[in-house]
Amino acid sequence: MKRIGILFTGIISGIFLGALLWLVQRLTSLKVYTLLVNVDYIPVLKEWNMGSFIEFSLHLIVSTLLVFMLYEIFKRMSMAYSLLPYVLANGAIGLLLYGTTAFSQRTPDLFDFYSLSYWLLGHLLYGVVVALLMKKLGRALHER
Repeated sequence: MKRIGILFTGIISGIFLGALLWLVQRLTSLKVYTLLVNVDYIPVLKEWNMGSFIEFSLHLIVSTLLVFMLYEIFKRMSMAYSLLPYVLANGAIGLLLYGTTAFSQRTPDLFDFYSLSYWLLGHLLYGVVVALLMKKLGRALHER
């Protein structure tokens, strides 16, 4: 039950982040969604001609793996169902990942303040969604 809940948390929160950044890109023309699904900096994957479905699926896999890893780390710290650790961790991860924009011509400029702001806000909100879903999972597990 717990693993399925964590799996769904990764998928749902990944869909949220993807939809949010897709909407920002559509409304502003800032390439933040393109950055989210970009694999230009990964040696083997950059050679593949992937469609948007495969690119987004890879994002969901990463999202799910990330949620599992953060859960395991935060469980050891007795914070698996707390809001702040997920928000801070995902904000930090978002900041680190933004640097990958330097490896592609298709993504925002490294020093594009607006893109960075939307990107970071999206990752902070992603952390909130992950945390809220994990809290719900924690309550469901404790009610059993």
